[in-house]
Amino acid sequence: MTTAAPSASGAGAAGPSLRCIVVVGAGAIGSLYAAHLASQADVWVLTRRPDHAHALCMKGLSVSGKSTVDASVHATSDPSELPPFDAAIVATKANEVGAAADALRGRSQDAVVMTCQNGLGADEIMADAGPWPLISAVTFMSGTKHDDCHVEYELDAPTWLGPSSVRPASGAAAAQLAEVLRRAGLKAEAFDDVRPALWSKLIFNATVNALSALTGLPHDRHFRMEEQLTDLGHLARGLVEEGRAVAAAAGVQLHEDPWEMNLEAVRRGETGQGSYRHLPSMLADVRAGRRTEVDFITGSLVREGLAHGVPVPLHLCLWRLVKALESSYLGDVP
Repeated sequence: MTTAAPSASGAGAAGPSLRCIVVVGAGAIGSLYAAHLASQADVWVLTRRPDHAHALCMKGLSVSGKSTVDASVHATSDPSELPPFDAAIVATKANEVGAAADALRGRSQDAVVMTCQNGLGADEIMADAGPWPLISAVTFMSGTKHDDCHVEYELDAPTWLGPSSVRPASGAAAAQLAEVLRRAGLKAEAFDDVRPALWSKLIFNATVNALSALTGLPHDRHFRMEEQLTDLGHLARGLVEEGRAVAAAAGVQLHEDPWEMNLEAVRRGETGQGSYRHLPSMLADVRAGRRTEVDFITGSLVREGLAHGVPVPLHLCLWRLVKALESSYLGDVP
């Protein structure tokens, strides 16, 4: 695969320990990371499709919307073509982390690897594949891919990151990566203990994504309405309360209140900030006929609840319903 070199001004700008960064996954989030980071390091994008890699090599990667970036990146669909790297950002869907781990297996084993999936479980998969020190992250930024080489940056929200509890990278490594992301023009915040941030988004996602997938509603006013007995907000609040109880039993003090996160996201949509209108990823998967991330999101919360003796009947019910919905279009029904 022929590659196109990044701009000379970006090479090595991240400092001696983060000169080469691999971004695994070239969806909207991976593309946003790769395009911005190309100003700070040599960036390689590992794609699933050879034609996608070829397009990135020939045309580069453009960002419009909240920022305007035209970046040159290396790209390949063949992991054997990756050079030694200093950091990798795994930006795939949670269901694809296993394939990402296999692609990186045996490569740059001293590199730091950051996961940024919805839900829990990605770090365990990566730890099984190699000895890399791990950084756990969640991101609230969002975008829409218009084609393989162009992504619109819609919500310039932060990435929260810190040493993983599975095989932790150093706090200094997490702080350095956060600084590189900020210098690249993205919002990022490093934590010594990232679990409170991870769990805040886990509960938010388990509530909003499952409800959206099952109702077909985007994340709008229905998720806060509690005036009538039949309003969806009652169920959303009940799901948040279950999640809070599980977090408390797990010894996690939440970084942000998931209910307030829900209200803030609804407010953004209602006030039309920029072009922002949040379509939860699980609803997008259902509409596209894809397997959802429900096992990593709702499933993780249910498993944690059961492990700590906390009843989670609402989340368990939604998990079962989403799995049944998947079966209806994936052909899993005998």
